[in-house]
Formats: sequence, C-alpha cells, structure tokens
Amino acid sequence: MKVKFMPRRPEAIIKQARERIERIRETLNAIDCLCSGTLLERIKVCGKPGCRCAQDPDARHGPYYDWGPIKGGKLAHRTVSPELAFVLRRAIANYRQAKKLMQAWEDETERLIDAEAPRRL
Repeated sequence: MKVKFMPRRPEAIIKQARERIERIRETLNAIDCLCSGTLLERIKVCGKPGCRCAQDPDARHGPYYDWGPIKGGKLAHRTVSPELAFVLRRAIANYRQAKKLMQAWEDETERLIDAEAPRRL
C-alpha cells in the first residue's frame, strides 16, 4: 500500500526556508577569510652528494608548503611559509564551506519561489 503525504502548507514552507536562509547568512557572516585553491605539504630530497636525506627518510628537507590558487582561469603555484600555510588551510576550508552554504541558500530560495508562486491546476 502506498502512503500519501499531505502537502505542506506554503506558509510553513516559507517560514522554514526563511529561517534556514537566516542561519546561512549568519554562518557566512562569521567567516573571516576565504580563498580558493589547494595547499600541498612537501618533503624533499635535495640531491646533494653526501646529504643524509637520500638515505634517511627522517632527514628529508621540509616540510615546504605549496599553494595552488586559480588566477585568471589558470592554476598558479606559490611556495608559502608555514605560518601562511596555517592561515591558508583555514581560508581554503572556509571557501569550501561558503560554496556549500551558497548552494544551500540557492536551494532554499527555490523552495521559497515554489511556495510563493500561485498554484496552477
């Protein structure tokens, strides 16, 4: 037997969507910095004869941090300090969160449009 669900009242959908949008706005407002790209941590072997890094993995050089943002539609690479890498790690996470929140905002806006639109039979 198939269960039928009663359609929710448009007023309830509108109220819920507006509350969700408000929470999304508050979360976005709390974000202090954001940037796109990826952050890579690298450990390197220098290639100098006699350097311990070639035989001992614990003696390898680094970590070095490379940041790859998209600039003008192209991937750029920059080596950054450990301090800047710490800031970038958080900014990149914020950017990804902001993208998800923007998609959620768009979804809730679509729910609002559907709920506020006059019903056609």
